Amino acid sequence: MALPIFASDALSSVAYAPQELLLILLTGGLAFLAFAPWVAAAVVVLLIVVVISYRQLIKAYPSGGGDYEVARKNLGEIPGVIVASALAVDYALTVAVSVASGVDNIISALPGLNPFRVELAVGFVILIVVVNLRGVREASRAFAIPTYVFIGSVGVMIVVGLFEVLMGNPPVASSAQYSVETQDLTQAAVILLVLRAFSSGCSALTGVEAVSNGVQAFRRPKVRNAQTTLALMGGIAILLFAGLTAIALMSGVHYAENPCDLIGFDCSNPQPSLMAQVSSAVFGMNSIPFFVIQAATAVVLLLAANTAFNGFPLLGSVLARDGYAPKALNTRGDRLVYSNGMIILGLVAIAVLIVYRANLTNLIQLYIIGVFVSFTLGQIGMIRHWTRGIRDIRLLPADQRDSKAVRTDLFGLRKGLFINSLGAAMTASVLVIVTITKFTHGAWLVFLAIPILSFLMVGVHRYYRDVEHEIAMDDQTHFGSTGDVALILVNKLQKPVVKAVDYALAAKHDKTFAVHISVTKEDTAALEEEWRAHRMPIPLKIIESPYRTYASPIAEFVKQYRAQHGSAVVTVYLPQYIVGHWWESLLHNRRARRIAQQLMLVHGVSITLVPWLLDSSELIYGRRSRSLPGDDRSGQLSAPDAHRVGRRVIRPAGPPESADATKPQVGAKP
Repeated sequence: MALPIFASDALSSVAYAPQELLLILLTGGLAFLAFAPWVAAAVVVLLIVVVISYRQLIKAYPSGGGDYEVARKNLGEIPGVIVASALAVDYALTVAVSVASGVDNIISALPGLNPFRVELAVGFVILIVVVNLRGVREASRAFAIPTYVFIGSVGVMIVVGLFEVLMGNPPVASSAQYSVETQDLTQAAVILLVLRAFSSGCSALTGVEAVSNGVQAFRRPKVRNAQTTLALMGGIAILLFAGLTAIALMSGVHYAENPCDLIGFDCSNPQPSLMAQVSSAVFGMNSIPFFVIQAATAVVLLLAANTAFNGFPLLGSVLARDGYAPKALNTRGDRLVYSNGMIILGLVAIAVLIVYRANLTNLIQLYIIGVFVSFTLGQIGMIRHWTRGIRDIRLLPADQRDSKAVRTDLFGLRKGLFINSLGAAMTASVLVIVTITKFTHGAWLVFLAIPILSFLMVGVHRYYRDVEHEIAMDDQTHFGSTGDVALILVNKLQKPVVKAVDYALAAKHDKTFAVHISVTKEDTAALEEEWRAHRMPIPLKIIESPYRTYASPIAEFVKQYRAQHGSAVVTVYLPQYIVGHWWESLLHNRRARRIAQQLMLVHGVSITLVPWLLDSSELIYGRRSRSLPGDDRSGQLSAPDAHRVGRRVIRPAGPPESADATKPQVGAKP
């Protein structure tokens, strides 16, 4: 089940990578097809090196962060964010290119659908999103059959085609009769054309990184299963790519960037895809095997987008966990999938398809830039990883360095260093080639998108850092007196929660409880430890929520309490952030409002929203929580020991050495 989920992109790319390779070479004329075997061989060698390199990466970093985690831990924040941005762009283009290529193969079999190319592409993206929202297990079952049918049918086609060649009756493509109109090229133009063909052929490498990004989705043993899937994916992709390229050359496939350049071809009709021409040459046009191959190719190309719909949400959740993306991307839906990430990816892919009219040739120019940016930085990060390990061993005492276990570890580190050094050198070289040959053909948009996304991610991280600093817990809080029956909802022990506790105690309810909805045992244990450490004055009740819901367990708790103690009025206190910019609301999950809306339907419950004003809400003041100019030199208290009200700064009265005087009153902040 892992192969169709994580490898469908890499496997399906063999349907358009040979096509794009031959398309670029044919720009220079039929004679340039002689370069095709050598260009294809270079792509195969690169694919082998990248697969071996990523096996090392999976072993060293099995947590599922892939190139992003490697770059961030070994190269720093900015390279990590650049990798994340490149991967995000690549995932969106993976969906667009795969769907466009799938629609292209459908139209090759059914030319009458050509006027509806864009509508078909958008419809298929929507269908894939809906299927993925059902969950990974259901998606893998839905995608397994088409993927394996594609592998088997294309494999049979390659074997039959090679057998016919050996028997002296080679297949002949429908376009073999057409010559091509070309212009004279200089020697430099010839070199650039060959390099451009190589860069287009490198689209066969897309999707290799998906396995390393999704290691956590595998069953145990995760690392071994992920490495096995990666090896199978690489081996099958190499065989299909090499075999399909060979049959296309033997059958004389002529696929032009502009169909009107084919002399004798009626360019008012859609140009059949390379896969369609090869299958018709081997099995005959409109034969049953022809339609089987076209259907399997179209379906697997459409489902190749599933790799992105598994990779992008996982990447988004890692970025959200690290504070570089909105927290909503780390929220699982009722099917335990990151549904927000899937929906965002679907919308972006639909927009790209509409703008580029689902034209594969135009979309392919934007492709693989992001892939090789992440490839290169990831490999460089792995070099840093292995180098650090070798250095640590060299620092050991001589007697420990000579032990068998240490020598074995040193050999493994040096082997990993060699593999990833080779991978870094090759992927960096390809990145330079791709940049030179594709920049003026539309790739400049990708080089514009990656810095913009990186800038936004860094900005989001700075925002979350400031908010965490602002709401961090301290022990300088006075509490009010006890009161009536109240429930204070607690997710983490932070200042907004303490303010809610103080309000509830000041209201003098008969009983006051803090309630935590337990979704994960780790978070619950951490909260209980903090609750004891800060000596909170009210008891903490834990309510289990196995289905990751919040309002329903609270409602059930209230009903049980009222059944035991009579019809008491229960006041639920909900801390809530108040922000000053519209975009800040997108970075918070607004769970308090959703819970409040649901609990308002429960009889006997009243809701108290306890506002916590973030610094941005004070638009007139317009500053973050930080020391004012001159405070440190003058010996005054820094901003964490002062509360701002409007434009004024309220500081504790009395000398700084007075312990009581330096404790701010909870609720002093507006």
